[in-house]
Order: sequence, then C-alpha cells, then structure tokens
Amino acid sequence: MTGEGHMPTEIIVNGVRHAVDAEPEAPLLSVLRDDLELTGTKYGCGEGQCGACTVLIDGAPAHSCITRLASVAGKRITTIEGLAAGGRLHPVQEAFLHAGAMQCGYCTAGMIVASAGLLASNPNPSEAQIKQALEGNICRCGTYPRIVGAVRMAARSGGPHA
Repeated sequence: MTGEGHMPTEIIVNGVRHAVDAEPEAPLLSVLRDDLELTGTKYGCGEGQCGACTVLIDGAPAHSCITRLASVAGKRITTIEGLAAGGRLHPVQEAFLHAGAMQCGYCTAGMIVASAGLLASNPNPSEAQIKQALEGNICRCGTYPRIVGAVRMAARSGGPHA
C-alpha cells in the first residue's frame, strides 16, 4: 500500500510498463504529463471536446483528459512519443510534415494520434471517413484541408500504421 491508501496502478505506455502511484480517478492526461513526463499529449479543454489530449488505448483513439487511470489498468496506451519506431517517424507524422498540416501545432499531436488509430483500423479511408474519424479533434487554426490531405498521403504511403 502507498501512503495515500491505494495500490499503484500498472499501465503500459508506449510499450513500457509503469506502476503509477496516483489516485485511481486521476485523469490519464495528468498521469502521462505529470507522473511520466510525456508532455506531447496536450491539455486543451479538459472536457473531451477538443482532441488535443488524444491517445490510443489498445489501438483506439481516446481523450485522455476524461479517461480515468483505473479504467486503463493493464491496457496498452500509445502517445505521440510512442508512434515513431526504430528512429523513423510514423507515416502520419511524415505526412503531416510534408503537407504542412499544422500551424500553431497545439492540435497536432492529437490529430496525428487519432489519424494513426484510424489508419490502423482502416488503411485506405475515404475523405468522408477521415473527416468522421477526426470529428472529435479541433484545429483552431483551420488547417483541416491540409490535415485530411496528410492522412490521405499517409494512407497512400502504405507504411506501418500504429
């Protein structure tokens, strides 16, 4: 037992097991940023509406600001830091760079993670499917056409997806 009266929660983040000593009801976003120092995942609205905090949980996009630590015990969590592999960027990261699909960059990590999740489940999505998959992610700068173009580019690359 910890001094706070609860057992550490084991989570798997970017392939690494962690025993996290945080309240079971703590937002996953806080655990990632404050306890594990993975700051690529951003705090946006805190209400699951903007998508800046998107991570993959067992391969599916989820808003980490409204996901409680206890609900992800033992699950595989992938953050923006975990998408690159073997010293190479994920195809979606490469496509976002090539397409200039970011302006201020605040939404970028969430958009990339959500897009990687989409391509893992649907390697050749239509434009409508891309837009639907990214509905929960807001870009305040309005670079949506470049974001959709980047996802299509990543899909065409045929590279490994999340």
